[in-house]
Amino acid sequence: MNKLYLYIFFIVLIGCKKESTIDSLINSKSSEKEGSILDIDTLSLAPFKSKPLADFYDSNDNKTVWQLEKYRKTVLKYLKNCETEGLNPLDYNTPKLLEFEKKFSELDENQQINYDLLLTYNFQKYLTHLHNGKLNPRKLYINWDLHIPDFNTNEVINQALDDDSFDEEIEKCQPIALTYKKLIKALQLINEFPKDTLMKIVSEEKIKPNDTNKAIINIKKRLLFWNDLKTKDSITSYYDEQTVEAVKRFQTRHGLTSDGIIGKSTISALNFTKEDRKHQIIANLERWRWFAKSFAENYILINIPNYSLNVVENQAITMTKRIVVGKIKRRTPILTSSLQTVVFNPTWTVPPTILKEDIIPELTKNRDFLKNKSIAIFDNKNNEVDPKDWNEKKPNGYRYVQKPGYYNSLGVVKITFPNTHSVYLHDTNHRNLFERNNRSLSSGCVRIENPLEFAQLLLNDPIQYSREKIDSIVATKKTIFLGIKKHFAIYQWYWTAWSENDELIFRDDIYNLDADLYAKLRD
Repeated sequence: MNKLYLYIFFIVLIGCKKESTIDSLINSKSSEKEGSILDIDTLSLAPFKSKPLADFYDSNDNKTVWQLEKYRKTVLKYLKNCETEGLNPLDYNTPKLLEFEKKFSELDENQQINYDLLLTYNFQKYLTHLHNGKLNPRKLYINWDLHIPDFNTNEVINQALDDDSFDEEIEKCQPIALTYKKLIKALQLINEFPKDTLMKIVSEEKIKPNDTNKAIINIKKRLLFWNDLKTKDSITSYYDEQTVEAVKRFQTRHGLTSDGIIGKSTISALNFTKEDRKHQIIANLERWRWFAKSFAENYILINIPNYSLNVVENQAITMTKRIVVGKIKRRTPILTSSLQTVVFNPTWTVPPTILKEDIIPELTKNRDFLKNKSIAIFDNKNNEVDPKDWNEKKPNGYRYVQKPGYYNSLGVVKITFPNTHSVYLHDTNHRNLFERNNRSLSSGCVRIENPLEFAQLLLNDPIQYSREKIDSIVATKKTIFLGIKKHFAIYQWYWTAWSENDELIFRDDIYNLDADLYAKLRD
């Protein structure tokens, strides 16, 4: 009996030892990648020259925070895969961080502290870039008047650590705009295209349907590459009907006149390589990180390179207008504001740039120049001055005002909003320009096609301001100011790429900003 008890005791003892050994192996295996909480000497923060980094560790009692392998690998996953957002993993020292992680079990305490600091510092940088962009538009451009909000990365990281909610917190840092998501999709789509080894297309003449031209062979190859042409059966120099339809599809995707005639604009768009277009998408992703993080309930959204204005009310587009925007030498500024006033029968005071570059040189040559334009000259006492008495040596001592009327430069209505660029939305006396495809033609303000319909919508009172009533106001030729009571934000922005229904959409970069912005992002 004693022998039996001894035998049972021996078996149990062996079993306990076996279980203890297995537990030990499990703990050992998991602890290889788990670190200890270590004290951080604040002097080790100095080389980073980063107040957010110092504040973060101060809020965590100057101790390491990345003990758990799961958390480290989650952060590393986002840094490594940030190219899907158009960001650059090298900006976040990703190779060095991955090397630290690979050797984590071999790191001494000082190395673990260094890794902890590097991981936090680069994660903060990534979150900032994701939320606000890598670059500040106010430092890049004099006419980009955008407010970049303060952003506290430490709140995001601490929340993620406390709640194990990294995915949720990082998602909150991303722009929520639909166009941003369409750009993410565009980047994914363009990465699926094969390597671009196609030759540049050269053609000095317009190519029309049924023409024979040697450039057509390379054009067809380019259309095949972009999936606008679906078959290889007709790769000859003859411009056949199937290729005409493919060209029209290409032209539509690029905001060109969809007539099947291959001219300079179409050739130029065809000659963009896959890498060119990818860089363009990445530049536009950066812009959308600059733009507002949320939209007002009612707003006007202007895309300058698309020559388009959309009215959005309660998340639905209620009106769309063609617009004319500033030429490259007098660019329409990028801004966010709120509509303020509808002005019927506005006068037009000649702005400084037009005065200097257009009016003064002509008036100096011909004192009767302003009469045909119904522009009067006023002195500083508001007295009208005869052009013959105008002092050409002190031209800035006067105001130059055009009388109201159908042929006023602002047309019969303008819409004002607070801004520092003296721009507004308005009608025009050159109403034929809306038929053009390239409408980068103004001196900076945005001209709107059929603006009285737009004004009626803004006034939001179909009884008091019916179209008949508005027409009668215009007929008086008297200037009338009406406040816009319903709040409409205005987002006057610039973007040249997106995607629709799994198709890439591009617009001409009319201010030549895309390539330069991409270069700065990768600098």
